[in-house]
Amino acid sequence: MGEVRIAFGTDERTELTEAILTDLREGGHRVIVVGDGAPWPDVGRAVGQAVAEGDAERGVVCCWTGTGVSIAANKVEGVRAALCTDAETARGARRWNDANVLALGLRLTSREVAREMIEAFLATGADAEERENVAKLG
Repeated sequence: MGEVRIAFGTDERTELTEAILTDLREGGHRVIVVGDGAPWPDVGRAVGQAVAEGDAERGVVCCWTGTGVSIAANKVEGVRAALCTDAETARGARRWNDANVLALGLRLTSREVAREMIEAFLATGADAEERENVAKLG
């Protein structure tokens, strides 16, 4: 997988967010924390902007359900944020949708499931055969 520059944002720090940060750093990735503790719309937008502007290659955003930060990130041109609940969904979001931001809900996601999703999200490339469909997303 190699080092990936990852923009990370959450509207609240929890045991899960701390574990995610630890796992990312221990995985050899460069983590850029943005929007830390800000309201969820600002967090989603900040991570989206970091990815869209090239400061980060991928993003990970968290809020209670993951929905709000996903919507906010998707308002940034060039961002394709996917709210995922398991590794296969995260893998598919990368493969078929070329998602560049992973959204996680803090309410129901365990550390192990978060780890599996992030690993799948970072290790999976976009399917070239889907390029035309992804282009339709804007």
